[in-house]
Amino acid sequence: MVDPSLNPVTDADPAEAEATRRPRRRPARADLVALGAYVVLGVFVCLNYWGDVTGRVSSHLPTDHSWFEWLFAHGAYSVRHLENPLFTARQNAPDGVNMMANTSLLGVTLPLAPLTMLLGPQVMYALYLGAALAATAGTAYWMLSRHLVRSRAAAFVGGAFLGFAPGIIHHANGQPNFVSNFLLPLIVVRVLRLGEPGRWRRNGLVLGALVTYQIFINEEMLLLTALACLVVVLAYAVQRPAATRAVAGTFVAGLGVAGGLALLLAAYPIWFQFNGPQSYRGLQGGVFHNWGEDLVAFVTFARDTWAGDPAVEKTIGMTEQNTWFGWPLVLLSVVALVLLVRRSLAARIVAVLIVVFTVAAIGPVVRFNGVETDVRGPWSYVPDDLPLVEMMMPTRLTLVVAAAVGVLLALTWDAASRQGRPAEAPRVPAQRTGEPAVAARRRWLRPVGYAAVALAVLPLLPRPLPAQQVEPPPHFITAGGWRPYVPAGRTLVPVPIPSNVHGLPTLRWSALTGQEFPVPGGYFIGPNELGEGVFGAPNRPTSSLIYSTMDTDKVPALTDENRRQAVEDLRFWRASVVVLGAHPREAVLRELVTALIGPPQRVDDVWVWDVRPLVG
Repeated sequence: MVDPSLNPVTDADPAEAEATRRPRRRPARADLVALGAYVVLGVFVCLNYWGDVTGRVSSHLPTDHSWFEWLFAHGAYSVRHLENPLFTARQNAPDGVNMMANTSLLGVTLPLAPLTMLLGPQVMYALYLGAALAATAGTAYWMLSRHLVRSRAAAFVGGAFLGFAPGIIHHANGQPNFVSNFLLPLIVVRVLRLGEPGRWRRNGLVLGALVTYQIFINEEMLLLTALACLVVVLAYAVQRPAATRAVAGTFVAGLGVAGGLALLLAAYPIWFQFNGPQSYRGLQGGVFHNWGEDLVAFVTFARDTWAGDPAVEKTIGMTEQNTWFGWPLVLLSVVALVLLVRRSLAARIVAVLIVVFTVAAIGPVVRFNGVETDVRGPWSYVPDDLPLVEMMMPTRLTLVVAAAVGVLLALTWDAASRQGRPAEAPRVPAQRTGEPAVAARRRWLRPVGYAAVALAVLPLLPRPLPAQQVEPPPHFITAGGWRPYVPAGRTLVPVPIPSNVHGLPTLRWSALTGQEFPVPGGYFIGPNELGEGVFGAPNRPTSSLIYSTMDTDKVPALTDENRRQAVEDLRFWRASVVVLGAHPREAVLRELVTALIGPPQRVDDVWVWDVRPLVG
């Protein structure tokens, strides 16, 4: 919607604005250096995974890590078997999982299916994670260098922050959907170009295609981007009402084209998400709404940065570290805004974004240093079942703040780069008098500005993501020893049964074998008996018995009813074989299952109960 005749960087000096608008050629070499640096940083962040890519997962979110490995396997399975990727029966058998109602990352896993088949889901996960971080930084660099700042160094700094901000690195611990933001800068640019005369159809079609693709990557980040664009457009309209009126018709027409195309392309998947099998309406109890951002978190260094200290989590709490900027960056941001807002339209819009989304992210109660105060937050007035936002965490609104800070860093560096240099555009003789002397007096501001940005950003450089070893899957599983036991239409029941709390290793069995056998339970969100979303499958009596035995490390007194229910549960799961591999609770689990359904056989490196004669 921005008037193309208006320079977004400054609106105080027409001559400087003209200089900024002039076409300038950027050597491809500089762009390649920037992208190369982002790739190197992406590899560095994933360094601990590459040390043993098949035997390590995130030590912060190991189950999420395994879930996304499973998703890469799902994409490959769907392509190989030409099955509907919006639903799967390979997990939570026999009910299955609505993949559109979960973070399925289909926009990534489907096109990368050939590579997953070739490399395996573990390698694909680590490879993609670093690539997504670098790609997001790369598109942000393109947005900034082509549309906002003159200095490529400024665009590099801003792009690096947008791709590798502390909040993004936090989500890189097992949640690659939140680091897959490479389309978002392109979406923002296309929204702001909807008002271009004569291009509303093309801009609308491109925007609609980008929005549709983003739906299959991360709908929540798309919603946050839409909210941010709304605030940007409103802030621009308030400050430039005449320019807004001049392009409003074109903007609305382009927006209508974009919305129409996105609706046409995504109508069925969205319908399937809310009305298809295993769909749900909101999370039970609206649990996400309580996750507001702690005020102290803004000035705290994030755990996975070079200045971060994991011990601080004991005070603030194990929340999502979506801001955690550290006090130097907060101080720099305040000073930069004070200096830039008077003459920079972009800085004023950034200031509005930061204020609006910081306040909105506080949650239902104001939290300070891990303590809930008596002050009500903005989310205390938001109904838990409000459409579109019912699944949102307030703290994640600060991801918009992080993006705004990245833009502010680019603006700050760019402004510093112009200090001490005469304006490039021609001026009238009266204005040129004494200009070199003025420029010379301001030259010292340039290194000061660079140093200020560097001192604020360098402590936030990411460390390699922490990883932990996991037990390799049994040879019985990887070598295909299970095949004679699992005919078509039947399931393999791993012990413990996969869930959001237990069964991390057994969930990986499915992923690492290409999902060739379905399993009960799993790690997902599905409906309860009231249609509300809950994590994991509703526990059957036998799965609850297995979990309680693991917790106590002791087999409880069993009854005939327990044995009858075990057989009934196996029938419900359509089980043909129960498998127990190496596990810290292996002895007590083998004793429990033996007491329920009889003695096992030792096959290869696992215990096997062939239950086909038992369940029919």
